[in-house]
Amino acid sequence: MNLLARYAESIFWMARYMERAENLARILDVHETFARDMRGATNWRSIVQLNADEADFFARHDRATAETVVHYYVLDQSHLNSLVSIVRMARENARTLRPWISTEMWTQINVFYNRILALRPEDVTVQHLSRVCASIKEACQTHAGITEGTFYRDQGWYFYQLGKYIERADQTTRLLDIKYHTLLPATADDGSTLDLFQWFTVLRSTAGYHAFRRVYPRGMTPATVAGFMLFNEGFPRSVVMCVRQIDGLLTRLKSRYNLRRGSEAMEKVDELLGALLSRPIDAVIRDGLHEYLDWVQQQLSGITKEMGHAFFGQEPAAAAAVQTQ
Repeated sequence: MNLLARYAESIFWMARYMERAENLARILDVHETFARDMRGATNWRSIVQLNADEADFFARHDRATAETVVHYYVLDQSHLNSLVSIVRMARENARTLRPWISTEMWTQINVFYNRILALRPEDVTVQHLSRVCASIKEACQTHAGITEGTFYRDQGWYFYQLGKYIERADQTTRLLDIKYHTLLPATADDGSTLDLFQWFTVLRSTAGYHAFRRVYPRGMTPATVAGFMLFNEGFPRSVVMCVRQIDGLLTRLKSRYNLRRGSEAMEKVDELLGALLSRPIDAVIRDGLHEYLDWVQQQLSGITKEMGHAFFGQEPAAAAAVQTQ
């Protein structure tokens, strides 16, 4: 049975939204627990900056406090980047996919959405936030396990994996970028205990601390952390590992199912992978890490647009406008 373009697109975005939900829950949890400034306070504004939501957030709230930021990113149904909105969009895509996904997948994502929808403001106060985030992460990981065990390995499987790895790579670059240029703007603090603690926070946000310590048993510098998150091919959330997966998935998808389109997306992936493999982290930092990460994000966006044009039946100018990104 051939996969219709609208189903391929729904599978792609369902995967992206579920990956995004887990990432946001992980950031909220780790941020509250570990991200402290020199006075012991948490900089909640950095989460707003990480998601590029400053204009919308400050149109609704005067200050970025624990209460306002947590409500905005967990319960606010009018905010498209809140957990309740992200999981709702994943569920809506799953509803479209009922003929293609397993009963177990649909049931789990439906129950997950209703659990988040039932959360009240008193359930997500700072003292309860860690427990709520742990529950959300567990639900996302359960979804990943059910998908691994029940999703039929046809074209849809490839689009699911493509969505997951594109989202994962994008989120890693955003987290790394905001740490380097927002969390610690004072260069005088580079190398201090506070600086190292915040890099520790970044690793924890990507579930990468223990993996990092296997590669670097002692010491931690901005260069080693950034290099690990960008270029380590053994770390599941590194950008180069994700892009390698995207490259292989697109190649097998086109060849196995004799798809005529997709060459432009593959060319962009090849360009991005070549850039990732060609420069050491010291050169990237010297020439501008922010500019490098911004270029990587543009490449990922370009790959998504080309995929929309090639596989989802979208016009080139609107290829990324159908779903909220």
